[in-house]
Amino acid sequence: MQPDQLRARILLWAEEQIRLDHLPSKSGSILEAVLYRGELPRADAANIVGTGKRQARRVVSAMLEQGVLTSESTRAPLRLAFPATLASRWMPGLFPERRG
Repeated sequence: MQPDQLRARILLWAEEQIRLDHLPSKSGSILEAVLYRGELPRADAANIVGTGKRQARRVVSAMLEQGVLTSESTRAPLRLAFPATLASRWMPGLFPERRG
């Protein structure tokens, strides 16, 4: 699983999603902050991305839609989610590959 490389795999995934226009730019900054802190108060998102609140909400919403961030409510802090669709990408070797 190589947990020491988890951060790098997650940020690489984010860069690829940004290049494919599946996530807005600066999404990696939010993910990195959540990885470092464990959770991110929503009010801090604008400072992290260096934009206004509206743009920060757009970035956060896109990551919530992708399932990589989670929150208990619209005001609760953001936390990293580990969607099953990304398990083999973010944590290779954790689950055996399905064949057939």
